[in-house]
Amino acid sequence: MVTTTARAALRARLRSTGLTVAPGVYDGLTANLARRAGVDAAYLTGAGVAAAGFGLPDIGLITQTEMAERARVVTSALGDVPLIADADTGYGAPINVIRTIRQFEAAGIAAIQLEDQAFPKRCGHLPDKELISADEFCRTLSAALDAREDENLLIVARTDARGPLGLDEAIRRANKYAAEGADVMFVESPHTSREIERIAAEVRRPLLLNLVIGGLTPQLSTERLTDLGFSIAIHPSALLLNSTLGALRALSELTGTHLEPPRNPEQFFDLVGRDEWFALGEKHRAVDTATAVETSS
Repeated sequence: MVTTTARAALRARLRSTGLTVAPGVYDGLTANLARRAGVDAAYLTGAGVAAAGFGLPDIGLITQTEMAERARVVTSALGDVPLIADADTGYGAPINVIRTIRQFEAAGIAAIQLEDQAFPKRCGHLPDKELISADEFCRTLSAALDAREDENLLIVARTDARGPLGLDEAIRRANKYAAEGADVMFVESPHTSREIERIAAEVRRPLLLNLVIGGLTPQLSTERLTDLGFSIAIHPSALLLNSTLGALRALSELTGTHLEPPRNPEQFFDLVGRDEWFALGEKHRAVDTATAVETSS
């Protein structure tokens, strides 16, 4: 596949010493605004697509085809601005990951992000995440690397191990994924500045950091992240949260009804039914457990 201007540009930026700041976009409007603002890259946020596009929380409810189609819309609006696309867990086994890479690459993205959560995944700044093994995720990465046709398409390997297993394991996994051939390493939700510094010192570069408003990770400045050697900083909630706050203000003025603005990701996803979906998941998880016990007796 012939490379795109956007892919070549992001690959070139990765070789530089500067920081690429990528605001989160999730539809044609936010993509157009980002392009007009002159951003160096944009990030297709799965949380934004789930909430703004489908009225759903970011807990693995959006499908591969829905995200790939949204990627086409956004890359069309961005033009030559590189898009880093969230592809969750790759949407299944290695053969599913191969199709995911093909679909997203055809959509014109410059980088694709895959993570080592178990399916269904959930937002990296929510509790109770579950992981697959590092070896299993390496099989995901191997499939992704084999499937891409354009070598300029970047594969971003994200580990969510910090929450359930601790920072040491997250760093170990990130380096393992780098050895597997991933282009960019992404340790999700470090809790302190010191943890961010450890990642910068101990994980092979290039590095990506996720800065979520009200999330678990402190909001370090562009200058500080540049000094630490990070290559990319994504801001998935910057447009999404501020758009939501603007909508809440407008609704209050129109209706006189005051809705409490969200202060963190959990409260944000409450606006689109997080508790209801979790309750449905727990209800049917209990049914599955009871059925398994009955079958084994």
